[in-house]
Amino acid sequence: MDIPEYLPDIILTAVMVVSTLVLILRFWQDIIIAVAAALMALSLGGLFLSLEIKVRNLEKNVITRERMLRTNLEEISGNMTEKYDKTTAKLEDLVTELSKRAYK
Repeated sequence: MDIPEYLPDIILTAVMVVSTLVLILRFWQDIIIAVAAALMALSLGGLFLSLEIKVRNLEKNVITRERMLRTNLEEISGNMTEKYDKTTAKLEDLVTELSKRAYK
């Protein structure tokens, strides 16, 4: 995991936890509720981070598969062109042979 890529999300998660703590402590002044709310905010931030990591991995997989498909399509295209050229050459040979026989 590249920390610099996820640094903004980590900072936003920390801000969310701290703001939740301040908000809960200000309203109810109960440490148990504040800790529970902080853990809930922290888990929500963790879920967002986890979701972002999964989406980035999916993007990388899609890019890799796209490259593989492009490579395979180029290879198939090359093979088809080669077969087309061979078939065309055979047909030209047959036509010239038949035209020679017809003129004899």
